[in-house]
Amino acid sequence: MSSGDLPKLQAATGDELVRLIHEVPPDQLFPILDNASLDERSLALLLHRKDLPSDFLTEVLKRRHFLKNYMIRKLLAFHPHTPRTDTLRLIRQLYLMDLIQFAISPGVLPDLKRKAEDQVITKMPQLPLGQKITLARRSPARIAGALLAEGQPMIVKAAISNPNLNEAQVLRVLAKEKLAPIVVQTIAQHDKWSHMYNVRIALLRQPSTTLATVLLFLPELTVSDLQALAAPGILPENLGHYLQAEIHRRLQKHKPQADGNADNPGTNTSK
Repeated sequence: MSSGDLPKLQAATGDELVRLIHEVPPDQLFPILDNASLDERSLALLLHRKDLPSDFLTEVLKRRHFLKNYMIRKLLAFHPHTPRTDTLRLIRQLYLMDLIQFAISPGVLPDLKRKAEDQVITKMPQLPLGQKITLARRSPARIAGALLAEGQPMIVKAAISNPNLNEAQVLRVLAKEKLAPIVVQTIAQHDKWSHMYNVRIALLRQPSTTLATVLLFLPELTVSDLQALAAPGILPENLGHYLQAEIHRRLQKHKPQADGNADNPGTNTSK
């Protein structure tokens, strides 16, 4: 950019203004905010620049007339250099799907991401079924988990296949005391989640897990976990004897080898 371009920042219009928006170094852009031709459309073009410094964005935020435009507020909320306190205020004004986009955008600070997710979760009870299904398919893990826990069949089906859903959220869902049986059954039959060790243990703690599922999982658990689950008050009493039987089977499995060693005087048992 030539030095002759600087005076034009306050007076340029049309294509010349667009050129300056793209070419002026970020630390020299301040005068453009006083250009009478800078409308919402050209400001939106400017806010797409990721090199804008925080102090410039702070000056934009002082132009309250620009903030009446939703797209300007959205671009400021999404900009990586908008001051954190201003971003917090701006995300409270975002539409639902923009909150989702914000929450899954790379580089968003964890606390800001969580605030956006909290807003979505707060709005969920009022959302229509179709919108919940859409959210369940593409939302971040926390939101997918919250939707999964609602227990509505179509939402459960969508949420369980959400690529963002993770083990931590599945375990959080299974830790709930009152959980619709369809949620438990769906997780227990899922090709991915049903093969995760911690998920299997969590499923055993759920009263609505079927006996067939329990019997399928027991041989895969360690003896120490079986013993912990067999403790009073952990699982329903009617499952206790199945766990005790599995523990007994495991212990008996190693007994013949121990007895055989005892009967063989040549066997070294010092270890």
